[in-house]
Amino acid sequence: MPIVTVQLLEGRTDDQKKALVEKVTEAVTSTTQAPPERVTVVIEEMNPANYGQGGQRASDNV
Repeated sequence: MPIVTVQLLEGRTDDQKKALVEKVTEAVTSTTQAPPERVTVVIEEMNPANYGQGGQRASDNV
């Protein structure tokens, strides 16, 4: 039972998240031969104020 966690900054649409879940599931099933109904995709959304890279928060670059 593969479980995939995807961390993203907030702001994606429901359609984008739906497509992400579908594509990640396809990738996992094609590489592991796990049936799609056994693949779990968890999307963790982060507030840009709570994420930093290169010494700056993502919210500071907006």
